Amino acid sequence: MARLDKELRERIDDPVSAEAERETLLTPAEATAQMRIKVPAQRNAKLRTVLERANADEGLKAWWHVANVNAIKRLGINDHSWVHIQIVANIGLRLLRLLAKRGVEPAMVSDYDMKREDAEVVVVLGALLHCIGMAVHRDRHEDWSLFLAEPKMRQLLDGVYEEPELTVVCSEVLQAITSHRESGRPLTLEAGIVRVADALDIEEGRSRIPFERGSVSIHSISAAAIDEVVISEGKERAVSVEIKMNNSAGLYQVDELLKAKLH
Repeated sequence: MARLDKELRERIDDPVSAEAERETLLTPAEATAQMRIKVPAQRNAKLRTVLERANADEGLKAWWHVANVNAIKRLGINDHSWVHIQIVANIGLRLLRLLAKRGVEPAMVSDYDMKREDAEVVVVLGALLHCIGMAVHRDRHEDWSLFLAEPKMRQLLDGVYEEPELTVVCSEVLQAITSHRESGRPLTLEAGIVRVADALDIEEGRSRIPFERGSVSIHSISAAAIDEVVISEGKERAVSVEIKMNNSAGLYQVDELLKAKLH
């Protein structure tokens, strides 16, 4: 379960990986019918429109379903369902708003003289589309995500932006997608946020499936050791990230996997 912090838990339904596993047993129509991404977008009309269109897009939701079938049923790895997508979108939006509160300007503002609301669209779209390439294959899935995402986001953004701003937004989302890979090198705050948000979905619920199927390795053991990730406003820095563990094996997740993305 994604136990981020009290405020964030109140905004989303806290779905768990057990649901992601059950989803793989459903027909495509049954699986997509239960998908609905929720993020706090009340103050951002553009973001509300994008979310409404995403939640009505059966093709996009079908990619999330196939990605999860590939991850859980065929590869036995962690959750890549719409549950993961929702968690990353909420973490990303939370991070962006905490940073903006401390005066850290996103690239959409500093480089294009657009608005923070536009940066929120980039971050959330990056989260919605960052791993749809898993529907093609795990190998190089970031590249397949780029291939699928470009025409899809133009559909989702139709009428929300006109050219040339439409292509600017699409380009920044593509950078966020490609930068979330292990060797990624984000050039913007927005891309860095998507990368870190993806990395922070590390609580034990996401790793439960491979661990319970007998995949015992340092990856599964250390992932199972992470009880909770709490994201809040920091004191000396804009953001505080607390990672609560039930044993020291969880340090592998932080030192070997998370630290590079946080840096």
